[in-house]
Amino acid sequence: MNDDFPLGLLFSLLLLLICLSAFFSSSETGMMSINRYRLSHRAGSGEGRAQRVMRLLGRPDRLIGVILIGNNFVNNLAASIATIIAIHFFGDVTGPAIATALLTITILIFAEVTPKTYAAVKPDRIAYPASLILEPLLKLLYPLVWLVNVISNGLLRLLGVKNIEGDGDNLTRDELRTVVHEAGPLIPRRHQAMLVSILDLENVTVNDIMVPRHEVSGIDLDDDLDDILAQIRTSQHTRLPVFKGDINNIIGMLHLRNAARFLSRGEVTKAAIVQEAREPYFIPESTPLHTQLLNFQKQKRRIGIVVDEYGDVEGLVTLEDILEEIVGEFTTDVASQDQDIHPQEDGSHVIDGTANIRDINKSLGWQLPTDGPKTLNGLILEYLESFPEGPVCLEIGPVRMEILEVRDNLITAARCWQAVRRAVVATS
Repeated sequence: MNDDFPLGLLFSLLLLLICLSAFFSSSETGMMSINRYRLSHRAGSGEGRAQRVMRLLGRPDRLIGVILIGNNFVNNLAASIATIIAIHFFGDVTGPAIATALLTITILIFAEVTPKTYAAVKPDRIAYPASLILEPLLKLLYPLVWLVNVISNGLLRLLGVKNIEGDGDNLTRDELRTVVHEAGPLIPRRHQAMLVSILDLENVTVNDIMVPRHEVSGIDLDDDLDDILAQIRTSQHTRLPVFKGDINNIIGMLHLRNAARFLSRGEVTKAAIVQEAREPYFIPESTPLHTQLLNFQKQKRRIGIVVDEYGDVEGLVTLEDILEEIVGEFTTDVASQDQDIHPQEDGSHVIDGTANIRDINKSLGWQLPTDGPKTLNGLILEYLESFPEGPVCLEIGPVRMEILEVRDNLITAARCWQAVRRAVVATS
C-alpha cells in the first residue's frame, strides 16, 4: 500500500484536505455573517465582488448546499486518509481509533473553531474571496446541489417554512432606531438625533406641537382699524390669521408681504385686508407629523389651523414647528429663550401653568408624561384629580412641583425641580 501511496503524499494530501475544510467552514460563517446593508450598498454602487456575494446569498439553500457538500466530502476523504496513515503506524486494531481521535481534534481546532471565529470577526475578508470559488463550484455541482435542496426544502415545508429566498432583512422602525444608535462614530451624534426624530414623527400629532389658541396672535376685524394697522406694523410673525370676533370665525391667513400692497397705498380698509388674505388651511388635531409634513409640501403651505372633531379652532401649527421636531430648536439656549420657563438661583425653575409639556421636556431634559394633558396646568390637575384650594406640593416621576399661584381656576405658576425619590401628593 505504501508503494502505491507514499506516506509523504498521504500527509500532503491530508494537510490539503484540512485546509479545504477550513475554507468551507470559514466561507459558511463569513457569507452568513457579512453585513447585508453594507453589502447591498456596495452592490448598488456597482462593486462586482459585492454583486457576486449578493447573488449567492439570494438563494441561501443553494449556497449552504454547495458549502456543506464540499465540506463533508473533504472531511470524509481526510478521515479515510488519516485511517490509512494510522493503520500504517499503529496497526489494524488501534489505528482507526487513534486516527478518529487525532483527526477530530485537528479538524475541530484548525478547520472549524479557528477559521469560523476569524470569519465571524472579519466576514468581509472571507466572503469576498470565497465567492470567487463558490460561484463556479455551485455551477459545477449544481445537479447534486439541486437534488439535495429538493429533499431539504421538502422537509422544511413540512416544518412550515415556505419561503427560502434570502429576503428577510427588512427592519422595523424600532430595529432601525437601534441601528442608528449603534452606528457610533460612523454617524455624528447630532445626525443620529435627527434620524431618530424622523422615525418618531409618526408617534407625534399636530396637537402635541401646535401653538394653543390662547397664544395665537391674529387680526380681529372687529377691532378698530388703527389698532389693526398698528398690529400689522409691529407683528413679529410673518403670517397672521384673520378672523371676525372669535378665532373660530377665521376668514383667512394674511402674509405680511401681501400687506405691504395696501399699506403702500395709504388708504387701508378692512375689505382690503380680507382681499389680501389667503384661504385658511385646516388640519385635524390628530394628524401625525409625518403626514402633515407631506401635506404641507403637497398643498404648498407653511401654516395650518388645527381644529378638533367639532370644527373648533384648537391652535395653529407651522412647517417650522415640524422641522424643529427633527433638527431641534433654532435657538442656542432653549431654556433661556423660553418665556414660560424662569430659572432660579437655587437650580429650580418657575414655570407658567400654560407651558407646553413637550417644550418643558426639551428645554430642561426632563421626562414628564406627554400622552395626556399638553400643559403643565393640565398635568398637575390630572395628578391632583381636583382643583387645589391652596398651595400644594406633588411629585411627578423625578420632578417635584410646588404650586405658587392660582388664578381664575388656572394654575398660573409652579416651582419645579429634579427630585431623587418619588413622593406622594402633600398639601401645605
